[in-house]
Amino acid sequence: MAAREYGQYCGVTRALELVGERWTLLIVRDLLVGPRRYGELATGLPRIPSNILAARLKELQAAGIIRRMPRSRIVIYELTPYGRELEPVVLALGAWGFKAMGDPREDQIITPDSMTMALRTAFRPQIAAALPATGYAARLGATELLIRVDGAALDVARGAGPADLAFAAGPGIRGVISGELAPDRAIAMGVVQVLDGPAMLLERFASTFHLAA
Repeated sequence: MAAREYGQYCGVTRALELVGERWTLLIVRDLLVGPRRYGELATGLPRIPSNILAARLKELQAAGIIRRMPRSRIVIYELTPYGRELEPVVLALGAWGFKAMGDPREDQIITPDSMTMALRTAFRPQIAAALPATGYAARLGATELLIRVDGAALDVARGAGPADLAFAAGPGIRGVISGELAPDRAIAMGVVQVLDGPAMLLERFASTFHLAA
């Protein structure tokens, strides 16, 4: 149970009591990408105090949103089916928050899980279905992701690998995804650096991943 209670009989109220505490939805966001060990969650949320992470995990377990699963000599945390029902909520919040992000600050980082969920939020399967299958190797700050789009299917994995287009960018990639910065302009300005493959494929990326600012 979350510590905060609002004293109202309402579905929105109950949802906030369960996942409205600070850091809770970010833990859920990262677990939507996949099961994580405690240390992996801590690494993905570098500013969360260890006592808060432990408390939030206990609260989410008590609410039936996540479960602890022993695997060999380690324990991992994963979402329950009830917890996975939060995915459309998290994606909708991501799209809504995207409109208010503004320009990135120097102290803001991109984590593999946050960028994976951002890509899932921005993915337009109806557009992708009409385009050739494409692989992108994206180096986003210190994060490396291998993004594969095949029809209406999206797969995002950590690490590098063969791809049709390899590029590097920082948080400024938001301008390309929002449509505020044309792909060719992003390359000319150095916001995006093409590492391998035809630069024109950045246009396809921008069509496939788009969120209005």
